[in-house]
Amino acid sequence: MVISIFGLGYVGCISLACLADMGFNVIGVDIVEEKVNLINSGKSTVVEEQVEELIEKNRNKIEATVNTELAFSRSDVSFICVPTPNENNGALDLSYLRNVISQIAQSIKLSQKFHTVVIRSTVPPGTNREMCSLIEQISSKKSGVDFGVVSNPEFLREGSAVKDFFNPPYTLIASESELALAALKQIYSHLNAEIIVSKLEVAEILKYVNNTFHALKISFANEIGNICNSLKIDSHELMDIFCKDEKLNISSAYLRPGFAYGGSCLPKDLSALCELSRRNYLRTPVIDSVSVSNGFQVSRAIKIVEQFKKRTIGFLGISFKTGTDDLRNSPLLDIVEYCLGKGYNVLVYDNNINLSLISGKNKEYLNSKLPHIQKLLSDSLLTVIQSSEILVIGNKNVEFEEIKLSQNKSILDLIRVPELENIPGYHGVNW
Repeated sequence: MVISIFGLGYVGCISLACLADMGFNVIGVDIVEEKVNLINSGKSTVVEEQVEELIEKNRNKIEATVNTELAFSRSDVSFICVPTPNENNGALDLSYLRNVISQIAQSIKLSQKFHTVVIRSTVPPGTNREMCSLIEQISSKKSGVDFGVVSNPEFLREGSAVKDFFNPPYTLIASESELALAALKQIYSHLNAEIIVSKLEVAEILKYVNNTFHALKISFANEIGNICNSLKIDSHELMDIFCKDEKLNISSAYLRPGFAYGGSCLPKDLSALCELSRRNYLRTPVIDSVSVSNGFQVSRAIKIVEQFKKRTIGFLGISFKTGTDDLRNSPLLDIVEYCLGKGYNVLVYDNNINLSLISGKNKEYLNSKLPHIQKLLSDSLLTVIQSSEILVIGNKNVEFEEIKLSQNKSILDLIRVPELENIPGYHGVNW
């Protein structure tokens, strides 16, 4: 298999060097002749550890050209690694990508063999489908039959890109062409990493999500460092201990999209940290915005309920967390309270709540939010289901997995019950 790489900047040059070291014959393509000459002389176009050594080592497998048609005709797979810079409004400029795809489409038009096009550039969701349509329009060939386009985002860090290429956490690919996916699986079978095949839009947006999360982590750590510094606390000692918790802190815990947080701990301690920051005359916009963002999730759920344009709502689970009767700061109570204030008919079923056993701060909070909760509670799930036009699922409960709906009823699922997703009238809050 011969691989052509369009764009000999950072990602393209590293990909060229590493793929050649994996044993593939690689043809680099760029409109800048200086870059082409560097590659052909065994040099790297970027400063990055190990790259030039790999290019020099594998010169017999590497060549570069400015001739798109030549590179296409001699390759089976084309990796697109052109830049996608920001426009003035923050969106990505796809003009370089469209230009290269248009050139490749002209070659596909004249070709009799199947060709795999791989988008390594960072692109917005929908780009793969757009490029498939563009190639079909120019070439008069059929996607999946004459060519296939694969989304294959890269996760290379400057300074450790070669190590990242050969030791990825996984390899992500997505395409509507099985032939194209097979070609990528063959290429990446040389790496000791799981190959994940996802939907197109998932692969296209993941790089954005990764880098935004990394930016969030850096900003969060810096704000914690600012607070620690004002209190004469060693922030590195603190964060070293913080990172040792791989069950909650550095893990997948709390990273499932869903509904707002609540309870006694998170709101209380977040508020206390924000106050500590203010008391020391610090600005911590990331930390301060957490509760604001949480409030938006409640508002969003309310808007969805209102869009159903139905007046009787059954809430299935209203405690802040499944398997508890803790109602303190439960965001579900905020929705119930809002709906009552707007004149909705509200019913509640929660088999964890026994009003005679609720006491202390929990009872105090419940009475402050819903003083007439007794009139809303039902001990019959069936009654709530039959009497409601909308069901809002707020907790996990095996009873809820068997819900059956009559016509004209809707479900708003805030926690994701997979068994219900195919029911007509089902709506997930974030899926």
